[in-house]
Amino acid sequence: MPDEEHADGAGDSPGRGPHGVVAVTGGAGFVGRHLVRRLRSLGAVVRVVDLAAGAVTGVPGVEPVRADLRDFGATRAALRGAEVVFHLAGNASGTLSVENPRLDFELNALATSNVGNAALEVGVRRLVYLSSAVVYGRPCEFPISERHPTRPFLPYGASKLSGELVLRCLHDARGLPVVIGRSFVIYGPGEDPRRAGGEVSQFLRWHLNGRPIPVVGDVDRKTRDFIHVHDLVSALLRIADRGEDGGVYNLGTGTETSMRRLAEEIGAVTGTPARLDADAGVVDDSFRLMADIGRLSGLGFRPRITLADGVRSLGAALGSEPELPSVNAVFRVRPAGVPDAGGREMERAGT
Repeated sequence: MPDEEHADGAGDSPGRGPHGVVAVTGGAGFVGRHLVRRLRSLGAVVRVVDLAAGAVTGVPGVEPVRADLRDFGATRAALRGAEVVFHLAGNASGTLSVENPRLDFELNALATSNVGNAALEVGVRRLVYLSSAVVYGRPCEFPISERHPTRPFLPYGASKLSGELVLRCLHDARGLPVVIGRSFVIYGPGEDPRRAGGEVSQFLRWHLNGRPIPVVGDVDRKTRDFIHVHDLVSALLRIADRGEDGGVYNLGTGTETSMRRLAEEIGAVTGTPARLDADAGVVDDSFRLMADIGRLSGLGFRPRITLADGVRSLGAALGSEPELPSVNAVFRVRPAGVPDAGGREMERAGT
């Protein structure tokens, strides 16, 4: 069950051994907080490297370090003495990447280059980089294996892929001990509705407030591979422990869910049918997105949390009237003064 947070990670160790400091960049964020808790439960001494590191001040076994990873000197100082580094920090919003692609590149590509080079200089034994399935772009094969072409269509995908390429080149040229995980659609407790654009949390928040669920695209053709954050943490620990140096692994469940099916699941779990308010006029992301997790399964990973259990647990955590989502999907911004036929300069959609 989802609330048994580290039962699904039994047998994993923090990186390649229980000793030494484990640094988590972005450790005050959504995924980072869950990873830090799991690492602490496994006995690791954890260093949270984050601009919001003050949020973990006073937590036993956790050392907060405030650092801007766009600054190489600050990055190197923050990672000094760490044996294992999980690099989760960066922009996770495709919307922000469209609205401000330069900032997105700095937070993802530049910061990741700094983390990789700093890891080499300070002698990190293992670097784990959390990338994204967005690097694949619109899938041309199904399910998606790690050999699928990488053709991102959002600046976010380009910046995450840039980070991957830098780290893989540092591995090939300098021996950086890095492993890369491409996450599919993560959900679970603790997401910020003002920043998180994942459908599970957004759909639940609209539904629990008694409102129709706005969804962009074809509700049957648009499918996703949803992975609960607790399973994602288990996957990260698996690739940290057992992944191939320089290797890339899909982090998903291997299960495909359409937007209609997700709404039906939410209705079944809550006891109230969910209503969809679909905008089929924007179909930029109406494609099938499901991971081939054969490589990850070969490391001993098995997803433990079904979508039904995950939705049920998240719904209980959110309560009856959770804060509504405020993140819109933005697929393109037209040049200033060049509106489309409807007079809009920015094309937006709900989720």
